[in-house]
Amino acid sequence: MSYRVAVRALCEFTAKAGDLDLRFTPSPTAQQGIAGHRTVASRRSAGYQAELSLEGQFGALTVRGRADGYDCVANVLEEVKTFRGDFGAIPANHRDLHWAQARVYGWLLCQSLQLPQVDLALVYFDIVSEKEYRLQETWSATDLQRFFEQQCGLFLAWAEQELAHRQARDAAARALAFPHTQFRSGQRSLAEAVYKTVSTGRCLMAQAPTGIGKTIGTLFPLLKAMPGQQLDKLLFLTAKTPGRKLALDAAQVLYPREQHAVLRVLELVARDKACEYPQNACNGDSCPLAKGFYDRLPAARMAAVARSPLDQQTLRSVALDHQVCPYYLSQEMARWADLVIADYNYYFDFSALLYGLAQANQWTVATLVDEAHNLVERARGMYSASLDQQTLNSLLRTVPVTLDKPFKRLNREWNALHKEQAGPYQVYPQLPAKWLNALSACITAIGDYLNDHPQGLAGNLQAFYFEALQFNRVAELFDGNYLFDVSLRENGKRRLSQLNLRNIVPAGFIGPRLASARSNVLFSATLSPQTYYSNLLGLPADTLWMDVESPFRAEQLDVQVVSRISTRFVHRQASLEPIVQLIAAQYQQRPGNYLAFFSSFDYLQQVAELLAERHPQVPQWLQARGMDEHARQGFLDQFTLSSQGIGFAVLGGAFAEGIDLPGARLIGAFVATLGLAQFNPVNEQIKQRMGALFGAGYDYTYLYPGVQKVVQAAGRVIRTQSDQGTLFLIDDRFAEPKVQQLLPRWWRLD
Repeated sequence: MSYRVAVRALCEFTAKAGDLDLRFTPSPTAQQGIAGHRTVASRRSAGYQAELSLEGQFGALTVRGRADGYDCVANVLEEVKTFRGDFGAIPANHRDLHWAQARVYGWLLCQSLQLPQVDLALVYFDIVSEKEYRLQETWSATDLQRFFEQQCGLFLAWAEQELAHRQARDAAARALAFPHTQFRSGQRSLAEAVYKTVSTGRCLMAQAPTGIGKTIGTLFPLLKAMPGQQLDKLLFLTAKTPGRKLALDAAQVLYPREQHAVLRVLELVARDKACEYPQNACNGDSCPLAKGFYDRLPAARMAAVARSPLDQQTLRSVALDHQVCPYYLSQEMARWADLVIADYNYYFDFSALLYGLAQANQWTVATLVDEAHNLVERARGMYSASLDQQTLNSLLRTVPVTLDKPFKRLNREWNALHKEQAGPYQVYPQLPAKWLNALSACITAIGDYLNDHPQGLAGNLQAFYFEALQFNRVAELFDGNYLFDVSLRENGKRRLSQLNLRNIVPAGFIGPRLASARSNVLFSATLSPQTYYSNLLGLPADTLWMDVESPFRAEQLDVQVVSRISTRFVHRQASLEPIVQLIAAQYQQRPGNYLAFFSSFDYLQQVAELLAERHPQVPQWLQARGMDEHARQGFLDQFTLSSQGIGFAVLGGAFAEGIDLPGARLIGAFVATLGLAQFNPVNEQIKQRMGALFGAGYDYTYLYPGVQKVVQAAGRVIRTQSDQGTLFLIDDRFAEPKVQQLLPRWWRLD
């Protein structure tokens, strides 16, 4: 059995040494890097071969990659690296890594063409000046072979244990049995559909109600399919922290403690949650865990592969035992894990780690997208950008002298935009070219400043720089799937504005990411209508869709449509009294724990205050704005098996999905809103664009996302097959057939 490794991955494993150093330098974007490589190639002679595929063997190791270019006339193999700024500032350990790559490619070329020697060149291309800096060496094939075998030898022991692990993992997957005595209702059909989907290399959208065990029902068949489909990784992608916890728990159920090491499970968390020294910069001069990071990494890596699951706490323990950074150890372990559990952004964001690794290493992956109804809004956010002039104005007083001119120029162009605007909000069909040029000049100036001051920027100036880079990047992608709008406001005697590039159809970004995987399973309790998600996420035309049968009976949930009350904003004051009467009457009839959902904190507060005034004997606790994790847990802790009261929450917020309150912990819910997005100029513009693109502007902008939130919130009530509960849908629009068609089939509406 052969082990495949990319040249870059091999060299990063064997030739990286020294400190972890993330002092910010203005690296080119991926697009700029590609353009730089093309420019270099265009300057070469007609016989120059760009992107030359090479491959070689060493024992059980297959090493392959694409060399940047080869001039067969001059017999020169080039490794091209793009950068911007000071050539002399490129760290020595980076250059050593680049030479290692060039030498490995050099041997693969000599072997392929039977060359006795070859010239190797490192070509550093400055994307700003378009100047090339060239370092060149002559190597004999014999010496290159010796270097290649030395690197492979360093990697081979690791590769052999990786091969042994892969064989053990696949054998265990073939023998894996479902962990429970029987499948729940609907769970078997879901598992079968997932297995068939990955076997045929397709995409599946599975609408499956809460309570059937979706996590195990999707994870189990994918693990069973790993050997047959030769999958390298499973990526379990979640929208929120509770989803990661469910996936970790499911993995431990499928592989009991004595089998944990058979399946390497890794949890990836955000940098701010993993950093041990948040006050320190990420370099060896500032952080003790960055000093000598790559020197201590091999021992930490070896210890980490023996521990599974590598959840946040376990990985932190391993990292601190070896005095390396937990966050960057987790990024390293993403290369060697079998099941990676991470937030959506690790695969779908512009600079997504998992997607980048999968492409670079040519992994065969399958994705599980948990609570996939969240992906539309999350993806829109990933590919959008905004800049506020107030931030620029506040920085103008404190920026270094060298940045004063470009900042003032940007501000002048910003003020010039206001002359074209008639009102406080306006959408423009094109981006402002002069303003964008000024923004690009400002970004370049900050980059040049960073080159001269390698300690970098801090605070607000650095935050503005990152926001400007994001805006500039998104601006390059502007098309009919975006809105460009300007919100203008008065600030004393001055006019300030915020510029927004809003992605409203992320299909062009999400679709290719999904297409690059062997198979994708998107699952949620709310994935209706199918066309809404297919259109906005760019799902393949042959995507399978299934509506999994509910394990619950209609008798378990008493659904009452309260159509005599309108919760529209204009009727809000009139709705307070009847809603309070309804809550109090239900609580008196059946005391217990309830959740009451409202469209806003203000609405929630008004109802809660009136309930406290009229019925002080009814206990209540309220969701507050900006609750941290501890406060959210405190809210949930109020729901005990013996407690009674009303928990007030905002629809679409932290308590409207992803929480589990079975049995007497929750016996009912009041949903006093249709969940529609706020009526404002932005949403009205989105409605117009949705109408133009899909012919259903109101439905795509307001109705579908709103009812989805309602169904998610209502799903908190019935969690097991023994639960009994009551659901009140409070608004006259819940009586409309168009709305009722979007509600779960197993509900019986009264």
